[in-house]
Amino acid sequence: MIITAKLTTELRNQFALDWHGIHGVAHWARVRANGLKLVKVSEARRDVVELFSFLHDSMRANDSYDPQHGIRASHFAESLRGKLFELDDDGLELLQTACEGHSDGLIDADITVQVCWDADRLDL
Repeated sequence: MIITAKLTTELRNQFALDWHGIHGVAHWARVRANGLKLVKVSEARRDVVELFSFLHDSMRANDSYDPQHGIRASHFAESLRGKLFELDDDGLELLQTACEGHSDGLIDADITVQVCWDADRLDL
């Protein structure tokens, strides 16, 4: 399992917003559920999609306009790799790309990145 209790605890400890708010854990769980459905009908990497679901909004400073939160999430993911989850270099690159671009309205990317973005957009 890639989303472990230790990872979730670390995310909760550093999360600056309401854990049960619009960009909190319930949103992450819905993005994960959406992503897992999309993974079943695509060639997307499940590990990356699952990590994206819990990391993409984890570094938000507020619930409104925060254009740098995806970049912060990308750096945060890199800092957790090898400590709270394992991911190969290609997977980390995909995860970082997905986090960095998830709120930019992009549609053209690797299938794993597209699944991450779509999973999030299905919960808008």
